[in-house]
Amino acid sequence: MSVQKACVIGAGVMGASIAAHIANAGIPVLLLDIAAKEGDKTAITKGAIDKLLKADPAPLMHKDAAKLITPGNLDDDLAKVAECDWIVEAIVENLEIKRGLYAKLETLKKPDAVVSSNTSTIPLHYLIEGRAESFRKTFMITHFFNPPRYMRLLELVGGAETDPAALARIEEFCDRNLGKGVVPCKDTPGFIANRIGTYWIQVAVNEAIDLGLTVEEADAIGGRPMGIPKTGVFGLIDLVGLDLMPLIAKSMKSVLPPTDDFIRTNIQHPLLDKMIADGYTGRKGKGGFYRLNAVGGKKVKEAIDLKTGAYRAAQKPRPEALERAGRSLKALVTDPSPHGEFAKRVLVQTLGYTAALVPEIADTVTAVDEAMRLGYNWSFGPFELIDQVGADWLAAEIAAKGLPVPKLLEIAKGKSFYRQEGGKLEFLGTDGAYHPVERRPGVLLLADIKRNAQPVLKNASASVWDIGDGVLCFEFTSKMNSLDNEIMALLVKTVQTIPAKGYKGLVIYNEGTNFSVGANLGLALFAANIALWPAIEEIVEAGQKTYKALKYAPFPVVGAPSGMALGGGCEILLHCDAVQAHAETYMGLVEVGVGIIPGWGGCKEMLQRWLSVKRRPGGPMPAIGKVFETLSTAQVSKSAHLAKELMYLRADDGVTMNRDRLLADAKAKVLALAEGYKVPEEFEFRLPGPSAKLALDMAVDGAAGAGKATPHDITVSKTLADVLTGGPNGDVTIALKEDDILALERSNFMRLAKNPKSLARMEHMLETGRPLRN
Repeated sequence: MSVQKACVIGAGVMGASIAAHIANAGIPVLLLDIAAKEGDKTAITKGAIDKLLKADPAPLMHKDAAKLITPGNLDDDLAKVAECDWIVEAIVENLEIKRGLYAKLETLKKPDAVVSSNTSTIPLHYLIEGRAESFRKTFMITHFFNPPRYMRLLELVGGAETDPAALARIEEFCDRNLGKGVVPCKDTPGFIANRIGTYWIQVAVNEAIDLGLTVEEADAIGGRPMGIPKTGVFGLIDLVGLDLMPLIAKSMKSVLPPTDDFIRTNIQHPLLDKMIADGYTGRKGKGGFYRLNAVGGKKVKEAIDLKTGAYRAAQKPRPEALERAGRSLKALVTDPSPHGEFAKRVLVQTLGYTAALVPEIADTVTAVDEAMRLGYNWSFGPFELIDQVGADWLAAEIAAKGLPVPKLLEIAKGKSFYRQEGGKLEFLGTDGAYHPVERRPGVLLLADIKRNAQPVLKNASASVWDIGDGVLCFEFTSKMNSLDNEIMALLVKTVQTIPAKGYKGLVIYNEGTNFSVGANLGLALFAANIALWPAIEEIVEAGQKTYKALKYAPFPVVGAPSGMALGGGCEILLHCDAVQAHAETYMGLVEVGVGIIPGWGGCKEMLQRWLSVKRRPGGPMPAIGKVFETLSTAQVSKSAHLAKELMYLRADDGVTMNRDRLLADAKAKVLALAEGYKVPEEFEFRLPGPSAKLALDMAVDGAAGAGKATPHDITVSKTLADVLTGGPNGDVTIALKEDDILALERSNFMRLAKNPKSLARMEHMLETGRPLRN
């Protein structure tokens, strides 16, 4: 590992969060800031660590990670940087203060230790003026995006004198250990993402005001239809803070040439100035373009009128231009309506500006696209968007305005920026030739495999791919990766195919935003509404048999989740031989939230895990109590590390920090398990029956008495208790097989599924995405 110990200087929100994420990687980190004027001189950094532990969303993947952060102050502890391999400066954006700090670090740090700045606005060559050659060789910019744990982009900038080996060390560490998508950038103002992103935001605000659109209309057009998060532009400004926008603009204007188009678009709008002055700075203030207002005892979402500055109830517009365009971005930007005109103006200016910046800000279009996908959560990078509307169309629109067409668009005339050739993805270079899109060593993407292959097996909801070395990959392809009969059927076929065709094992993985949101509630509700109870029970039993077949298959099965793995998505992972989870995996058996209990073996598998803990207190009751607590409260882990604490993951299950490396790590785990693989022995459960159920029922009644449970919560929880304690088998502990527990799950699941209140909860969840309390 290139970094054994790190130091972050600056314990503000950004610096403390960077320290937290380094600690998430298991690396000790020294956090320094100025000494407090009174009392404990280290109070500032200690207070920053306390805030990390309380913040939501959590900067720390596990509270124990905070123990790796050592607080200190610059008066007493700066010399300790001599112990560190990487020193990250995250202090105030003041050039002279930064230079003063670097002068001290130059005399204290190890010769090969890297110093990097988290600056987003000050060019590197300004920062290192006056420093010795040895310092300049180990200095770079590592620009994290906020919040560092969740935003994958890290812009890496080296200077003319930066040692390539030092850059490579930090790039490798940030990639593998911090999970970052590291994008090399040129030493230019705003680097890549903020240079384009701030321009795009300003253009969108200008055009919405000019065309008389509402903030809701602008966000509806400028959000998902363009592959941009549903916040759109105005929602995004609220998220980052209105008061930050003029500061960024001022900083950018101070370093950009007066001919840069950013200067033209930087218009001061009186409404925005007034909002900031009145404290309407976004979500961190009293509200922004949107706010929540108390009306009649309820919170009502309101939006500001861009003409009058008055708030009114927020609308959910569905512009006809979107209906006419469907999924075609070209149709949207050519639609003869104000909404189509808005889309065209925003994209023509943003994409034209971006095309004019290559190779000034980055050598390749792939770097620009990756920066915008990872830094601004765009689904498509700017050059991928150009391919959707056509480079020739964009060039013609720019020329029609009497503006010079960027050289890169001239190069792309009659071409696309990306193409597939021989099953390989290629991009158009500034030299006019196509070049292969290269992945970093150790990165394996299913998307790349699918370009050059046909599925081994496939149906409407899933596909199976050969990922090499005798390993297959099972991919969910249903909406939101919800689980249905088609997936179960293909899993059964896959279990049969692997030994028959001589494959070594299976990875269950996909590249969706979420691994799986669980069973398809829509199908279940449809069957319930026409009283097809035998069909529902058949679905439950089929899922149980399928997951059990996976567990006892004559080959290793490794689950590789990322994002949400809920309900049935969690249950399939519980039946795998091992799991290689992305660090940002959110697992949970959440069925009680919709008025039912886990029905595909989740209760059984969680019981087995807790009953198998060697150091647990005597008797089965402590284990049953733990499972009951976890399932009855529908606990979801907020990271893969916390999933281990909840026993959704085993202690020896792997965690991958970089999402792009997950499939390769899971495949390696399959191959390791395949050597001498033995089918696991079936577990025997010894459960105490009614006496234990009585104890759990008393706990439920206590929660109800304290106002923590609704009447239907009581019904669901007591039904869950019946399963976990082994059912009405007498007052003595008896041995039960897995099929016995599955039968209990199935019968109790069906009992709850027929309850009208459970059906109401399922319907509410399907419509709103939120659980219903009744």
